Amino acid sequence: MIQQSAFAVEPWEVRETELDLEKLAQTESVFALANGHIGLRANLDEGEPYGIPGTYLAGVFEVRPLPYAESGYGFPEAGQTVVNVTNGKLIRLLVEDEPFDVRYGELRSHERVLDLRAGVLRRKLEWVSPTGQRVRITSTRLVSFSQRAVAAVRYEVVPLEARTAVVLQSELVANEPLPGGEADPRAAAALASPLRSEFSDCRDMRALLVHSTKASDLRVAAAMDHIVHGPPDTETAVESFEDSARLTVSAELDPDKPLRLTKFVAYGWSGERSLTAVRAQVAAALAGAHHTGWDGLLADQRAYLDDFWQRADVEIEGDAELQQAVRFGLFHTLQAGARGEQRAIAAKGLTGPGYDGHTFWDTESFVLPVLTYTAPHAVADALRWRHRTLELARERAHLLGLAGATFPWRTIHGQECSGYWPAGTAAFHINADIADAVARYRGATEDDAFEREVGLELLVETARLWRSLGHHDAAGRFRIDGVTGPDEYSAIADNNVYTNLMAQRNLRAAVDAAERCRAEAAALGVDDEETASWRDAAQAMLIPFDEAKQVHPQAEGFTDHAVWDFKRTRPEQYPLLLHFPYFELYRKQVVKQADLVLAMHLRGDAFSDQQKARNFDYYEQLTVRDSSLSACTQAVLAAEVGHPELAYDYFAEAALMDLDDLEHNTRDGVHIASLAGSWIAAVAGLGGLRDYDGALRFAPRLPGALVRLRFRVTFRGRLLLVDVDHDRAAYSLLDGPPLELTHHGERITVQGEEPVVLAVPRAPTRPAPAQPQGRAPARRRPPQRG
Repeated sequence: MIQQSAFAVEPWEVRETELDLEKLAQTESVFALANGHIGLRANLDEGEPYGIPGTYLAGVFEVRPLPYAESGYGFPEAGQTVVNVTNGKLIRLLVEDEPFDVRYGELRSHERVLDLRAGVLRRKLEWVSPTGQRVRITSTRLVSFSQRAVAAVRYEVVPLEARTAVVLQSELVANEPLPGGEADPRAAAALASPLRSEFSDCRDMRALLVHSTKASDLRVAAAMDHIVHGPPDTETAVESFEDSARLTVSAELDPDKPLRLTKFVAYGWSGERSLTAVRAQVAAALAGAHHTGWDGLLADQRAYLDDFWQRADVEIEGDAELQQAVRFGLFHTLQAGARGEQRAIAAKGLTGPGYDGHTFWDTESFVLPVLTYTAPHAVADALRWRHRTLELARERAHLLGLAGATFPWRTIHGQECSGYWPAGTAAFHINADIADAVARYRGATEDDAFEREVGLELLVETARLWRSLGHHDAAGRFRIDGVTGPDEYSAIADNNVYTNLMAQRNLRAAVDAAERCRAEAAALGVDDEETASWRDAAQAMLIPFDEAKQVHPQAEGFTDHAVWDFKRTRPEQYPLLLHFPYFELYRKQVVKQADLVLAMHLRGDAFSDQQKARNFDYYEQLTVRDSSLSACTQAVLAAEVGHPELAYDYFAEAALMDLDDLEHNTRDGVHIASLAGSWIAAVAGLGGLRDYDGALRFAPRLPGALVRLRFRVTFRGRLLLVDVDHDRAAYSLLDGPPLELTHHGERITVQGEEPVVLAVPRAPTRPAPAQPQGRAPARRRPPQRG
């Protein structure tokens, strides 16, 4: 587990000043680079030692069997696991025939820096070999945002005392051995040698390997090219084999004279294109990178990120560590989806093998909302991927005896891969989550072409699902029975409030889209009778309420269950799912992650202020946060109902999830949804942003420790700047025409850069809610560190 002192606190960098091999796997995730298409874990340049080797391409997976003790109708028969593809990061060094390895000789200094503005990982070290040769090594690594198929490394070695013989070996390596799996069911299933060789070639300083996966039959190509700067007598040689290729560079270096290697790596893959076509694809990408050059790639990377930060930056005064963490979270959120271009955004992004590389509902509910207001093009691409899998979702619905489309709980390619149906297939809310992301994106961008081509059909098919899954009871209420909501410690419940409210929004959004796109809707078979049935179901949607307790039960009957015995639950028994049977969890009032509270965030228009306050207090005492998805949502509602200090505590937990390894599993990849949640906690929590019907509302309030909060929101062609302190909030437009919005219930119009300044009302005074014993968030006290 990473402790808080692992990284220096700086506004735009994450810096590690000592190499701790015990934390190597965690830091490989933290320092990972990606662009949504390629992902490189921060393995050391020399390849060893490592925690988990990792090079990933979005959408590249292998099929594996899903064994069952007893099979059942509709159970998925195969799983999908992300593949560690050909490693192009490797650059080995020999100093006077002694391999550079941080475990041998003397490592006098070692520093790694993730630069959030430059988009690179820098490494600098000084090493004395076992034979006494002292050298300085520096490297800079990037995964290009501007050229999505390209990664690059600049590597330099300098002898510091005597003339020294050095050899660099730049490699491509396929089928790297992986560490074994773990008992934790969240850990990825390791695959041994998943790639079979199809082609290898080398010439000059270039090399190319092509492999295919054995079961999923995906073709993957990796190529490398180099530029070498060294003494005139520097020699190079290149060779290739089935699973590896190597450029060897040999030189005799005088003291303080460098040998510099610039390495360009290109990747491509396809499930359909021929070997010749995939070879040509990576050759073209490599030629483009070589033409741009190292300095050009760096400049393009900085320009891309300058544009992103201009639209997305969140500035916090009063807590330097939280400032760093929020920018770190935004950087990884961008890396997860910026150039995915119609591929899934996985729960770990492309930073590790956790959860087998699957995407879940949290992409649509946590990641896409952030990107909607900061990088909306990435949202359109992610939803286009869902649309591409629509036929598979229709087939799944048909198998289950339902109309419309049933999207998978977890997947890489589009098929359902969850082998546990109560927390998989039964979690139908994912379909409404996708619809919610569609409606939010369209409302925030007014992208009518997307709605006609993609959004409408997603909304129509998910609305058809709800209409067939639910039914009108004898009293005319529309019920959705036997489903699982976001809380995975409850399952197969009737009328889960979150599910029903999100289905209601789905049905209404489908009606509205069908009315805007009448011709396209008619082509999908939608008629007035069908839209009327959607309206009726939405209007009659059953939302349970416990009159005795004056709270909403998470689902019908939930508040009648026995309360979990928190006092007898030991700290080491969390997370509960690893220490207690699901049968016991399902029968008790215990909440893994925000469920009803999430409904109050995303469907706050369906609750009164009094209901929100009472519900929040009730579910605080039941929620154990065994999921990294919970803290940011609890921060949002804590801020709304009048607990800004508690919101601050939860905000910090979400933001520091991976920098402090709070869940003890950052080694498997960072938690993209929780990192996105740091933006949600800041902007929707402390900033009070809501967007229920295409109209922006803000209700900002700050906790005592924070002095100022500034953030930007991209909305309908505008760039809005919100600047908040304890007494006032200022709204100004950095770009675009006038914008109407609401501040604490007061409607205003913002035009131009001249700010509209309004007072921030004080939060209502409420008793602090209680959490389960031992599960309160850490009290936030900003560290005084530099």
